Amino acid sequence: MRKRLGIPMVYLGLLLIISLTLFRPAAADTAVTLDIPAQPLEQAVTVLASQTQLTIGGDTRLLRGHQAPPLRGSYTPEAALRALLAGTGITYRFTGAKTVTLEQAVALEEGAMMLGPVEIEGAAESAFGPVEGYRASRSATGTKTDTPLIEIPQSVSVITQERLQDQRADSLDEALRYTPGVQGETFGFNPRATSLKIRGFDSITTGLFQDGLQLRTPTTSGEAFNPEPYGAERIEALRGPASVLYGQSSPGGIINIVTKRPPQEPLRELQFLAGNFDRYEGRFDFGDSIDEGGVFSYRLTGLVRDSNTQVDFIENDRRFIAPALTWRPTENTSLTFLSHYQEDELGDFQFLPSQGTVLPNPNGSLPASRFTGEPDFDKLERTVHSVGYLLEHHVGETWTFRQNLRYSRSDLDRAVVFSAGLRDDLRTLDRFAFGNDKDLDVFALDNQAQVNFSTGPIEHTLLVGVDYQNFDVRNLTPFGSAPAIDIFNPVYGAPVPSPPIISDMDTSLQQIGFYFQDQLKLYDKWVLSLGGRQDWANTERMNNLAGTGTEQDDDKFSGRVGLVYLADMGLAPYFSYSESFLPIADVNLAGEPFAPETARQYEIGVKYQPPGWNSFVTVAAFDLERQNVRTPDPNNPLNQVQTGEVRSRGVELEGVASLNFGLDVIASYTYLDAEITKSNVPGEEGERPTQVPEHQGSVWAKYTVQKGLLRGLGLGGGVRYTGSSFADTPNTFESPDFTMVDATISYDWRQFRFALNASNLFNEEAFVCFSGGNFCSFGPQRTVVGTIRYRW
Repeated sequence: MRKRLGIPMVYLGLLLIISLTLFRPAAADTAVTLDIPAQPLEQAVTVLASQTQLTIGGDTRLLRGHQAPPLRGSYTPEAALRALLAGTGITYRFTGAKTVTLEQAVALEEGAMMLGPVEIEGAAESAFGPVEGYRASRSATGTKTDTPLIEIPQSVSVITQERLQDQRADSLDEALRYTPGVQGETFGFNPRATSLKIRGFDSITTGLFQDGLQLRTPTTSGEAFNPEPYGAERIEALRGPASVLYGQSSPGGIINIVTKRPPQEPLRELQFLAGNFDRYEGRFDFGDSIDEGGVFSYRLTGLVRDSNTQVDFIENDRRFIAPALTWRPTENTSLTFLSHYQEDELGDFQFLPSQGTVLPNPNGSLPASRFTGEPDFDKLERTVHSVGYLLEHHVGETWTFRQNLRYSRSDLDRAVVFSAGLRDDLRTLDRFAFGNDKDLDVFALDNQAQVNFSTGPIEHTLLVGVDYQNFDVRNLTPFGSAPAIDIFNPVYGAPVPSPPIISDMDTSLQQIGFYFQDQLKLYDKWVLSLGGRQDWANTERMNNLAGTGTEQDDDKFSGRVGLVYLADMGLAPYFSYSESFLPIADVNLAGEPFAPETARQYEIGVKYQPPGWNSFVTVAAFDLERQNVRTPDPNNPLNQVQTGEVRSRGVELEGVASLNFGLDVIASYTYLDAEITKSNVPGEEGERPTQVPEHQGSVWAKYTVQKGLLRGLGLGGGVRYTGSSFADTPNTFESPDFTMVDATISYDWRQFRFALNASNLFNEEAFVCFSGGNFCSFGPQRTVVGTIRYRW
């Protein structure tokens, strides 16, 4: 039955994406139902624009200092705008069906009033700020400049904070569940780390970024960082090589977390959560201007969580706090200090035998709660903190200078007893003891100069930058045998001998890159993006056990070119070519360095943004080839080998809409044809890489009642399909496909929101298998969480 669910999901996703284009926004003379509470005028006008799809131009400074009245009921967009502006001395004129220009009343000497247009930059969504609803229109991840998504010649998805809240995404893996081309939870239920594949390639080590600066992790287990989504304003997925702008990064793409930043208007939020597995959590998010002129503003975001999980003896506890301060000494200069502290007490995902999970076992089936370790030995404690700043300075209307800096440190204390394999009785499990004592320090700096100018009919946005990263890690690895256990009737408490140290490595990587990018727009129809980057990297490794060291220097030039045509009807066909370069800071278990990875990609697609409609559709086809790929060693799950070359070809579709009658919709589909084209491992060439499904599809929709007695009631749900994948490169052991259903119900009453979320509502059993099919891990079980939110 499950095998037949994949294709209908594809059809459903395509149908929903097509249907997005059938929803026409209300015209200026069509009444819509509004619910805008009393608030500062600047904020109220932004909400009005979002709910009516008006494009409102004008200077936000005109709106400051005014308080908007509450606006509830049925209004035409024009009547609503007129009501908000009443008595402010600000008026407007329609310059198009859905385009409005704000104008300021100018006093004459005789006391008469004359209206004049305000010729200054319009108030629009920022690529670094919040988004109303699910659909974002701009991003800086794809270009490092504030650019409309439709002008970026590469696939970019934006997960907004409202979407994170509606879906109750409490980890980065969960946040990306409905994103095309991105596969989270690649090892099933795994609270300790973010595990990601983008376009079929692991993106754990070098694919995570925050505010454009890399969260470099020392190994592919990714346990150094597991960012908190509640601290994000938005999460953006750029698919395909991004080395031209970001240097050493995964060829499959990157995930960039845009941190919440201090607002200039009051922001006060408290949340209380409770759920199954004895979960209890409190959250807060406060922000405001400190002084009357808005020169200083702050934000303080945090949470405390105490929770068990679906696996016995494994916790998912977190303490998180993120203070931020912005200083605006002039209208052209801003300096934002960002910091955070995160403390986690977690547990490892479980290596369960395939016989007893996916395969039959005469002793029975293993439950998802089965713990294969030792409660008195296993632990995973991680502390992460960071400090940094984002500096931006404008010189006139032409030049912009930015400097982003961050220092971060991660301390990991990990010990785990895990499965080594079943004995002949198929119930006695041999085990190993393994650990990590790891200290990671990362310093990252990115300097940018942007200049906007014209040469005849061509408008240029030229970006030149120099970035630097210093990465130091000390990794102490003990490994040894542990007592066996009856996996079907476990009795814990056997003493675990202290495992001997098998690796003690100090690794230091320094990278500096020079990059440039020119976005050329001709007659507002053609957008040509040209970019290049030269990287220099130095890697030093010290084997403290052997008393030996190695040093490696790598350098490479990477390029990118893209072309977009902007048609009047909102269609934007595009083409791009991009390259990537990735020196490997890690070594194999023998202490031998890995060769640098390289990749290249061709991508064609079309983006569709109907004029005036709050929806966005993207269709992309790509051909991505990666050399010197690292994969798990089939003979040793703790080691890695470089298999040679892997090609990934595929098609991705995504549709997002936030419609003015209360409906938010997301639909996505991914077809991925991945193949190992070169390998030094016998039998691998021509096979599909492990844990890479051919099909993925998802649909999510939420409707909120806009009027009547049930106004504020929201009902939503989603369906996620993940196709089967292989656990071995001979492609003989297959992990089954699965379909999961999510659901939510919420009610907004005055300043409160009451919500109930269920993930994997029908508790579908899902498995991810690995290590040649010897082991499998359960996917997330049904999770139910209730939330009370209060804003004032």
